[in-house]
Order: sequence, then structure tokens, then C-alpha cells
Amino acid sequence: MDGTFRMGMVGQHKELLVPGEQCIGGGYFFVDSDNKSIILDRESYDFGRPLWHLLQTLKVPSVFRDYHIVYKYGDGFHDDLCLNDEMRIVYY
Repeated sequence: MDGTFRMGMVGQHKELLVPGEQCIGGGYFFVDSDNKSIILDRESYDFGRPLWHLLQTLKVPSVFRDYHIVYKYGDGFHDDLCLNDEMRIVYY
């Protein structure tokens, strides 16, 4: 399955969806431009923790080309997940 990566300052993640789309989870983000990283963590209230294992390809805005995208579970059970290493990233 392919997924489109969207970020925005919203109250609920469903506000980022186009009608008819599904969401596999969400959370909070921090863009570290100095280190070219996007840090993702926690989960959304409406869709829960991202289900990264469902994706083979992630579509990311081209402004983030060359950025490392890291999801921090922060639960003491999972290691941080570098999405660049786990799936194909394409830019639009």
C-alpha cells in the first residue's frame, strides 16, 4: 500500500484527509531543518498510532527531499523507526 505523508496544524487528523481517503494513524511532528530531520511521535486521538508496517511506499512533499524521517515510539518497547530505511520514499 502507498501512503501520502501530510503535516498540518489541526485539531484532529481527519481534517487533513481528502474525502474518501483512509488514515493509518497520526501523531505529532517536529521539523529539524538544521539536521534535515522530521521527528514524528505519539499518536492521533482520532486514528491512533501510525501503522507503518502497512506501507511499502510513502509519498512525501519534495520540500523534504534529503530529510530523515524518524518515528519515535517512546514506549520503552520499540526502537525508533527510520522510515527512510523501512520503505520506499517518493517525492511530489
